[in-house]
Amino acid sequence: MHILLLGSGGREHALAWKIAASPLVTKLWCAPGNAGIAREAECVALDVADHAAVIDFCKKNAVELVVVGPETPLAAGIVDDLTAAGIKAFGPSKAAAQLESSKGFTKALCTEFGIPTGAYKRFTNAADALAYVHSQGAPIVVKADGLAAGKGVVVAKTVREAEDAIAMMFEGAFGEAGAEVVIEEFLAGREISFFALCDGVTAIPLASAQDHKRVFDHDVGPNTGGMGAYSPTPLVTPAIHDAIMAKIILPTVAGMKQRGTPFRGVLYAGIMLTTQGPKLFEFNVRFGDPECQVLMLRMMSDIVPALLAACDGQLKNFDLRWYPESALTVVMAAKGYPGDYQKGTEIEGLDDAAKVDTVEIFHAGTVAKDGAILANGGRVLNVCALGATVAEAQARAYQAVDLIRWPEGFCRRDIGWQAVEAEKARS
Repeated sequence: MHILLLGSGGREHALAWKIAASPLVTKLWCAPGNAGIAREAECVALDVADHAAVIDFCKKNAVELVVVGPETPLAAGIVDDLTAAGIKAFGPSKAAAQLESSKGFTKALCTEFGIPTGAYKRFTNAADALAYVHSQGAPIVVKADGLAAGKGVVVAKTVREAEDAIAMMFEGAFGEAGAEVVIEEFLAGREISFFALCDGVTAIPLASAQDHKRVFDHDVGPNTGGMGAYSPTPLVTPAIHDAIMAKIILPTVAGMKQRGTPFRGVLYAGIMLTTQGPKLFEFNVRFGDPECQVLMLRMMSDIVPALLAACDGQLKNFDLRWYPESALTVVMAAKGYPGDYQKGTEIEGLDDAAKVDTVEIFHAGTVAKDGAILANGGRVLNVCALGATVAEAQARAYQAVDLIRWPEGFCRRDIGWQAVEAEKARS
C-alpha cells in the first residue's frame, strides 16, 4: 500500500514508526514530517492546509490511504475533501470533528444523550460570562470554544483568575477560537486519557493512558500540550473501563450517528474519575500527543488493518492485541516552553540514548541541518521506554534522557509518579 501521513510532531513520528513496520506498506510519505520521521518515511514539503495540493499529490503517487495526525486539518475538512476526490482517509469529517473544534458542540451532545460531564454555560460576551462566574464562584473552568492549540483552557482557582481568563479570551487572545466561551464546573478527581477506534457505528477501546499536563514536577506551573505519559494506568480498573465505554464512548458514537454526523477515526476522551464515577471534560478527535507514543509502543497488532477497518466500517469483527508491558514517555522541551523559547539549538547524544534497552526516541520538533539535529519547536523530543513495571520503564527512559546533551532543553523528572507510587504500595 501507498500511505501518506499528515503532520510533523511526536504523535506523527510514533504513527510513522508503527505504520512503517506493517508488511502491507510499500511506500510511506509524511507531510511535512521532521528530522526523526525522515528515518521512517519520505518527508514531502506539502502544505497540509492546501487541500488541493494534498489531493494532487495523492493522485500523482497513487496514495491508497491518508492518515491525518493533527486536529487542525480535520477541523478544516480535509477528510471530506479527500473522500470527495475518491481517496480513503483516516479521521473524522469536518462535522464530526466539531467534538474537538467546538467545546459547546460537545457539551450540547452530552446534554442531549445523557453523557456524564460537568455543568456548563455558553457565552458570547464578557459581561454575561463574568456574571455567571460571580454567581458560581471558584474553582471554575474557562474554555475558548474553538481550537487553541491546547492552550485555550484555564482552570481558575480564584474568581480573579476566571475574570482574567474571560477578559483574555474575549479580547482576542485566541482569535476566532475565543469568540464564544464555555464556562464549566470544576471536576475534582484523577484525570485519565481514554481512546477508542470508531467506524461510525462500532467503537473498540484502545489501551488506557495518563498524561502529565503541567509543565513542572509535582504538577505545578501552566498547562502544556503534555510533558509525558504512560500506559496502562492503574487508575482504569476493569469496572471503570466498562463504565467509560458504556456511559461515554458508546453513547457518543450512537448520538453522532443519530445526528447524521457519524464519527470515524480515533475518539480521545479526557476523563475525570470523580466520586460520582467517570465524567467527560473534553473530546479530541485524534490520537493524543504524547499518549500516542506509548500506545504505539504497546500495540502488538499491525496498525494498518485497524485504520482501514475504521475507514470501511469493519470494526465490528475486529480485535486489537497489546503487549502487557508498561510504556512511558518523557517529553523534552525547549527552555521557556510553554511560553517563549529559542529555536535552532543543537541536540547531541541521541544515538547513545537510543541504545538503552527498549528505548525509542520520537522527534516532536526537530530539523536536520548540516548533519546536526536542531530543536525546532516547544516540545522537541519524546524519550520512550518499555518495562515490566512503570517504574522500570521510567528508569530506562530517564537513563536515556541523561545521555542526551542539550543544555537548552528541560523535562519533568517525575513522569509516571502516581503509578510508581501505586506499584510501591502493592509490593
